[in-house]
Amino acid sequence: MRSKFDEQLEKLNTELIKMGSLCEAAISNSIKALTEGDFKPAKMAINIDMDIDRKEKTIENLCLRLLLQQQPVAKDLRQISSALKMITDMERIGDQAADIAEIVMLENITSSDNTTHIDEMAEATIKMVTDSVDAFVKQDLELAREVIAYDDIVDNLFDEVKKELVHTCTVDKKKSEYAIDMLLIAKYFERIGDHATNIAEWVEYSITGVHKGEADL
Repeated sequence: MRSKFDEQLEKLNTELIKMGSLCEAAISNSIKALTEGDFKPAKMAINIDMDIDRKEKTIENLCLRLLLQQQPVAKDLRQISSALKMITDMERIGDQAADIAEIVMLENITSSDNTTHIDEMAEATIKMVTDSVDAFVKQDLELAREVIAYDDIVDNLFDEVKKELVHTCTVDKKKSEYAIDMLLIAKYFERIGDHATNIAEWVEYSITGVHKGEADL
């Protein structure tokens, strides 16, 4: 019975890795669309978001089967319940990457040399998503905590983007609408970082039994 349970847990880990990879691809395509002004990767990001939605349902069903058929306790129960929480954040990451792609397509905008920190935000959030999922699969508490700390870097980059965009508006008021669109995109990346942090916090809970929200009470 335990061997069957372990096989299903391994399948859960595999599916989570696949979902995490889809999130990375969605973010990568959205930033490629933005930096190159290309609608093809934008459309790809939107299509990947639909794949992420389907993967969420697959993992959700797998978790529910594990809960109902295996009736796990203690650490196993925490691991499965954490996975259910994580996929909600990953689904939202997919939504936000698709939102960025839609802005690029609707507004037909391309990032400029004055908004390089948005590119850095995208790379930072991809790292956070990758590391948070790896931390879960490897049950690596230190890596999960590194992800949580890394969110400060994304927040600092967001502050830099805001400064860049304020300067852009000051120099050329005709670019105000562009600046607003870019600020919204930067906010989406900042939110992706927040969701990756949430994932890492659930990883920490799956290992320690303590969630950050409860520890702060």
